[in-house]
Amino acid sequence: MKATGKINYLEMPSRDIEATKRFFAAAFGWSFVDYGPDYVALENAGLDGGFFKSEQVSTTANGSVLVVLYSAALADTLAQVKAAGGTIVQDIFDFPGGRRFHFTDPSGNEFAVWSEPL
Repeated sequence: MKATGKINYLEMPSRDIEATKRFFAAAFGWSFVDYGPDYVALENAGLDGGFFKSEQVSTTANGSVLVVLYSAALADTLAQVKAAGGTIVQDIFDFPGGRRFHFTDPSGNEFAVWSEPL
């Protein structure tokens, strides 16, 4: 639901829009709506957003916001991310409130996936 002052949409960089679409479709089942060669909107991702063509990358090392996804089966999701071509940059670890891992997509953007504690 749209509400004043609430986060409504996220836009993330992508060096290769087609590779980004293939990766997120395979790893997480996302679908996309193309808006020309330099922009694609997300569907079925839990929050509205999109990827824009850019040579820049989003990582915590360069001060970017970290997009964190949820998984009810963390180890299975890690395997899906690897099989889809993602790179694991932090293997599963415990943190207050649960467990998570960090990965980069084919463009080099960093994301995390978390789950409740075991």
